[in-house]
Amino acid sequence: MLFEDKTQPPRKRAEDLLARLTLREKVGQVNQRLFGFAIYSRKREDLELVQEFRDEVERYGGLGLLYGLYRADPWSQKDFENGLHGLWMKRAYNQVQRYVVEHSRFGIPALMSSECPHGHQALDGYLLPVNLAMGAACSPELTRDAFRVCGQQLKELGVDYALISMLDVLRDPRWGRCEECYSEDPYLAAALAKSAVAGCQEAGVPVVAKHFCAQGEGTGGVNASAARIGERELREIHLPPMKAAAEAGVQGVMAAYNEIDGIYCHANPWLLQHVLRDEMGFSGVVMADGTAIDRLDGLTGDPAASGALALRSGVDVSLWDRGFSHLEEAVNRGLVSEERLDQAVLRVLELKFAQGLFEHPYLEEEPPRLYSCQDFPQSLELARQSPVLLKNQGALPLGKGQKLALIGPAGDDVYSMLGDYTPPQREGACVTLREGLRQVLGQDLPFAQGCSFCGADGSGLAQAEALARESDLVILALGGSSSRFSGARFDINGAAVMDGPVEMDCGEGVDVSSLRLPGQQEALARAVFAAGKPVVTVVVAGRPYALPEIVEQSQAVLYAFYPGPMGGQALAELLAGRRSPSGRLPASLPRSAGQLPCYYNPKASYSPTHYCDLPDGALFPFGYGLSYTSFAVEDVSFPQPVSRQALEAGQRVQVRFTLKNTGGMDAYAVPQLYLHDAQASTVRRRRELKAFQKIFLRAGEARACALSLGWEELALYDEAMHFTVEPGGFQLFLSEGGKDWAEGLLEVL
Repeated sequence: MLFEDKTQPPRKRAEDLLARLTLREKVGQVNQRLFGFAIYSRKREDLELVQEFRDEVERYGGLGLLYGLYRADPWSQKDFENGLHGLWMKRAYNQVQRYVVEHSRFGIPALMSSECPHGHQALDGYLLPVNLAMGAACSPELTRDAFRVCGQQLKELGVDYALISMLDVLRDPRWGRCEECYSEDPYLAAALAKSAVAGCQEAGVPVVAKHFCAQGEGTGGVNASAARIGERELREIHLPPMKAAAEAGVQGVMAAYNEIDGIYCHANPWLLQHVLRDEMGFSGVVMADGTAIDRLDGLTGDPAASGALALRSGVDVSLWDRGFSHLEEAVNRGLVSEERLDQAVLRVLELKFAQGLFEHPYLEEEPPRLYSCQDFPQSLELARQSPVLLKNQGALPLGKGQKLALIGPAGDDVYSMLGDYTPPQREGACVTLREGLRQVLGQDLPFAQGCSFCGADGSGLAQAEALARESDLVILALGGSSSRFSGARFDINGAAVMDGPVEMDCGEGVDVSSLRLPGQQEALARAVFAAGKPVVTVVVAGRPYALPEIVEQSQAVLYAFYPGPMGGQALAELLAGRRSPSGRLPASLPRSAGQLPCYYNPKASYSPTHYCDLPDGALFPFGYGLSYTSFAVEDVSFPQPVSRQALEAGQRVQVRFTLKNTGGMDAYAVPQLYLHDAQASTVRRRRELKAFQKIFLRAGEARACALSLGWEELALYDEAMHFTVEPGGFQLFLSEGGKDWAEGLLEVL
């Protein structure tokens, strides 16, 4: 049989095999109904596959995809006692794969998909800082290296699809999934999405980019709510990360829960076929989000019709839903054609051949490599480069001989450093701020938690104030937590259900109406400030908070989006002055939730954030960030006029300048180039980031630099929704750390 001939290309082998499958076998290849973490039972030395798994395989004569075999967290209820780690991972993989192959007429293996939003969500999974932290680090190269490490670990464990959050653009900080976004800015988000895809797929693991599309534009910051925007906003803000991922060759895309202007993403052929495939050239698999197809029952009232609607609209593979399990019935009822089902099955089979699963369906049963942050320092380096210094009145770096105290709930908590979608951690695998300070300073600082993250108990405030009075300087560690290890209950799709006291104020399902610090933390801050000692506030968070009073009363503020397992070490190094902070805000910090929306790039048709009871503008804007050194630019040269024809032919223009470190410390600078289209047929944004670079300079070093612009950066969607460059003037702004260095004009003829 041709499909058995390994010298043939994957597509031809897949086409031959497809022609041999029954309708039910085809339906089985596009179903991903099972929770992989629930299909096995491990007790001591025994591993048993549950009956539900066996029934599924036998019903469809095989298995298309299996989600989350290695997943471990409070939702999956898997830990080091009953979950998969070490050699158990490969044994379980082989046991599952062997059962699937032996119960398929043609020996078709299963694809394995696994969560990797900021590292592998498995026991001993290599973890990174969350996406917002990567956005703050402003280093596509480092992000690519970090995801290459993740891909290497996934590859060794037989994972065929890495599910990576990268497509959501943060437009409302009340949304609990802010941490899964790279930025509020589409250009920065797109650059990092491309890097994440490239890194993981270079290691041989295809990526499923999620979520498509506009999930970050939810109504009122509520998860999976309606994106009430038009096509222009969709194209300008939310499509660029997907376009970048497609250009990087991403092999999978996950549709988003939300609807856009009344059309669910899972039922939107314009989005999933016209835009994604015809315009962007995507040729991979479109995967549903968890149980999302069943939400279409609200439109159809019929699971079979819901499955057919999603399949017709462009969804190829399901996730945990009933709808796709009714596709055999849907085809027989004429709700969807078997030809459309064949398209989806062909994509699945082609990937199985491309991954080499037919020739090598099993893993070598030897202990997998341990991917530690010591052996793979990319996670630590991201943690070093991502914290943002918001304020410094001489309190940082910490001076020698000071009597220091550490106060606050973020001072010695492991899981609050890691973010959502985090597996259980071994003792000593992560470094808290307290431990990091002990390592870096060589002393264990007096510590008081003061209060919990979200609880109402204020009994520890007096002790915290007393400790502050005994100190020369206080490090006040505040923030939020997305930790699922604090008693959260979960919905069918794994989102947190907040119906009781849980130490969690961020993460999937944890949306908020206020952007103030949760629980008693503001009261704790007031108690510490009342002691009258200098305060360095460290904020560890999964979203932008509104912190005007805390910023005003602190002598220094360092803001870190969940910095990962080595976050405590990185923060301590920055506080001690071993490294200079180089993070730049990937999202604006508002003064109040009442100021929303507060992103830096609103349309120029109105006065944003203008209220009679608040100062204008964000408390700290996108791109802001201080350093322990100083930078200057000289010899700035803006480009000469350029024609539309030259730009369309591929010519790029450059803003050239000399960047100098004028201070006394080695450090990174992040020059950024913004533009405003001053003469356009449609309303443009006040500013748009179009180029940036992260540059390391020794103290006193100067370097010639250039940031370039081309057709893609200068184009807009005109009144007919054509993507084109119009003649006219473009204002250019060369900035760094929230401050404009130089302004110029580019004329397009």
